[in-house]
Amino acid sequence: MSNTTITSVNLTKKDPDPINLTDGAVSKVAELIAAEGVDDVLALRVSVKPGGCSGFNYDMFFDSEFADDDILRDFAGVKVVVDPSSAELLNGSTLDFADGLQGAGFHITNPNATRTCGCGNSFS
Repeated sequence: MSNTTITSVNLTKKDPDPINLTDGAVSKVAELIAAEGVDDVLALRVSVKPGGCSGFNYDMFFDSEFADDDILRDFAGVKVVVDPSSAELLNGSTLDFADGLQGAGFHITNPNATRTCGCGNSFS
């Protein structure tokens, strides 16, 4: 396996701040990355794809390949990467992880969403 180096991107005030992670999300993502047990540098890629009952779906997965125009953020050692198109739709969003009686999971709070569906995975 090859090692991928993630370089920090110098962002200006004009660049979007696509997503923030709560402490709970940072902890869970770090745990999941460690469980992968790979040599590659992994980042959580958060993206928005067309689809779903409200128009767009969130997509999250671990990625070791990065484009030059990707937006990279570091949260206590957890790297998060967002493509520019998704960044526009996510701008100002927060990713949280909850582990409660009604189930565990990640949840995105997106101030740009005008409508969401009942499943919470789709928005417009």
